[in-house]
Amino acid sequence: MTAISQFALKARTAYALGLPNIFRVTAYRLSLFLGLNAARRLKARELKGPFFRPVSVPIKATPSTAWRDQARFFGRFPVAWSGRECPDWHANPISGTRVEGSDRPWWEIPDFDPQVGDIKAVWEASRFDWVLVMAQRAAAGEAGEWTRLNAWLDDWCTANPAYLGPNWKCGQEASIRVMHLAMAALISGQAENPCNSLLDLIEAHLMRISPTLSYAMAQDNNHGTSEAAALFIGGSWLARSGRSNARHWERLGRGWLENRAVRLIEPDGSFSQYSVNYHRLMLDTFSMVEVWRRQAGLEGFSTTWQTRAAAAARWLAAIVDPESGDAPNLGANDGARLLPLTDTDFRDFRPSVQLAMTLFTGSRLYPAEGSWNVPLHWLGVGVPEKVAEPASSRLFDDGGYALLRRGQAMAMLRYPRFRFRPSQADALHVDLWVSGENLLRDAGSFSYHTDEHWINYFSGTLGHNTVQFDGQDQMPRLGLFLFGDWLKTLALTPLLETEQGVSCGAAYSDRDGVAHRRVVSLESKQLVVRDEVSGFEQKAVLRWRLRPGQWKVVGNVAADGRHQVSIHASSPIIRFDLIQGWESRYYLQKSAVPVLEVEVGEPGILTTEYRWLS
Repeated sequence: MTAISQFALKARTAYALGLPNIFRVTAYRLSLFLGLNAARRLKARELKGPFFRPVSVPIKATPSTAWRDQARFFGRFPVAWSGRECPDWHANPISGTRVEGSDRPWWEIPDFDPQVGDIKAVWEASRFDWVLVMAQRAAAGEAGEWTRLNAWLDDWCTANPAYLGPNWKCGQEASIRVMHLAMAALISGQAENPCNSLLDLIEAHLMRISPTLSYAMAQDNNHGTSEAAALFIGGSWLARSGRSNARHWERLGRGWLENRAVRLIEPDGSFSQYSVNYHRLMLDTFSMVEVWRRQAGLEGFSTTWQTRAAAAARWLAAIVDPESGDAPNLGANDGARLLPLTDTDFRDFRPSVQLAMTLFTGSRLYPAEGSWNVPLHWLGVGVPEKVAEPASSRLFDDGGYALLRRGQAMAMLRYPRFRFRPSQADALHVDLWVSGENLLRDAGSFSYHTDEHWINYFSGTLGHNTVQFDGQDQMPRLGLFLFGDWLKTLALTPLLETEQGVSCGAAYSDRDGVAHRRVVSLESKQLVVRDEVSGFEQKAVLRWRLRPGQWKVVGNVAADGRHQVSIHASSPIIRFDLIQGWESRYYLQKSAVPVLEVEVGEPGILTTEYRWLS
């Protein structure tokens, strides 16, 4: 690519990102560098407990057992305190390294330090998940948890003086702490009459969040929703406790929450980040906002805000498998999980779905009593009598998702509707689920701080069930979270349901003239995918990322005893191989999976039939 074409590519991408957003980011970085941003004028203040007072409240539900002797970072990695009474707040316990210089202002600390590794592993303990679960256990009668909770908060404040060190670096991380402290106060009945020291802690966080809000909004993602939520919750809390200037934060947070709902959530409920896990993070944020608003007796949000929140709840409800609670490993996934009030697995989305459906639609999705109702009990939200209709086949065209359902089977077709920046090259990816099991899988994300090979593998075309042309990604990569020349869907075959099954299709053409048209048909015992490919120079490789098992290839058929994948092509098949691939179901974790690769060298049609036994 010449320098001129590279410049043109970046210019087109900048325009697609939005010139106001480019201006916000540039102005933010310049103001921080020159010392003009108010964040650089904040003075460190002493924060000291006790933050919560011992109280006795009625037992609302079974508390979580997390954070007693160890925690599971990103829902996967067991982390103990190594003889300490609480975690080392500056350590990366997964790599065994730690951030030095915790007395440095947060803006002097780099985003990516090769000596430390992924800074998200440093931040994880400082999200205050443990505040929630300790408050649960204390409220349920374990009086010693009040002492432990205050001791941990004191230790955190001592190790993290206001605005110094890595844990003050990110406005979203500060916002998550605010939300978790507020929910812990609700759980323990201390939101109405909190300790002054707790209000001081909240105020210190809002002072960190508000000066850098423009940067968060420029991202058009969960940073903006999280920071707006923290300002609304924290500002209203401080205001009713008599703190000066707090109403400004409340109004600022409310205004941006209204703005973000309209801008980032499509009318059909699709979210700007094209990610199941980030969708959950946004929805949990909105749920905490609504719970707080109701408990505080504050004015309701607009009808539009409520409508978009309800649409987002229905989107997640539609895509989550009701038997396992799991969902397609779609889009970027950094291991975030807000409101961990249950001992359910990180990949069980049902507690978030049930809470959001209850709050925003007035109905519950899962009729039976189960772990999905636990957050409602702890947050004082009644379980509604009305039961929502179970998910059916549906097109979420604003975001580019087709959900096909037949009996116990669900297939998802992902097609490009990129109003916001895509972080994965997953056009025309297909996921397949049968009876709660993920049969055709997405690779996931693995890590945001790893070598180029793994970044390209997991977020590139290699990591998805689609066709790759001439060994290239579907879009040119411009950065860790950014591709250029965003694809557009040129044709869409609407959902069609017949007695035999349900089908849908889509097509795109890239900047080089490569064309891919895919039609997906789901029947009671098989999935049929028809791929029409053309415009490539040397080769097209179709990939199917299979469930782990003893797969074998005979001719043009791969089988493991219960499942069979056969592929026919209108042009000669050059290669039909099973290779070892990788998937990451939890952040910073990867495991081997079999991948079926089928290569052709000429334009034509490839037809895949995936059959399973009942």
